[in-house]
Amino acid sequence: MKLKQLVLIPVAGTALLAAPAYAGEGPPGHHHHGDSYSAGEPGNPKKPARIVQVTMGESDGKMLFTPAKVEVKKGEQVKFVLRNNGELEHEFVLASTADNLKHAEAMKKNPDMEHDDPNGKRLAPKKSDEIVWRFTKKGEFEYSCLIPGHREAGMTGTVVVK
Repeated sequence: MKLKQLVLIPVAGTALLAAPAYAGEGPPGHHHHGDSYSAGEPGNPKKPARIVQVTMGESDGKMLFTPAKVEVKKGEQVKFVLRNNGELEHEFVLASTADNLKHAEAMKKNPDMEHDDPNGKRLAPKKSDEIVWRFTKKGEFEYSCLIPGHREAGMTGTVVVK
């Protein structure tokens, strides 16, 4: 009897860990290998890039990115130098508004979801990181903090690709 319990527990645990992936949410630490991205593609850190510094933080009851808008040319590679100057954890996820809204819903169900994606970084307070991105599509995209409540508190920015 004990042997059956030992066998069933790992199988049940594996099924539970896999279930969110089938629901489109992914388990903590999920990533999208081989996926296409709505806002372009990961850049090549060995090639030149325009540097855009983006700070994250809280002020007067709002959560914000500075700058709130970035303009780039189609085909341009940008190195986003990210700095969380706030007191709370924040993230920077670069995508279309539709993709970020869909991802935000998944984050509500799994708020501690960690990202291992080239288009997103989560930063602890007073920490820095970088994303190198090449904008291959014209249009308007966004960067957003998808931690539940942060987007709703104003934490979005716009990228216009001309």
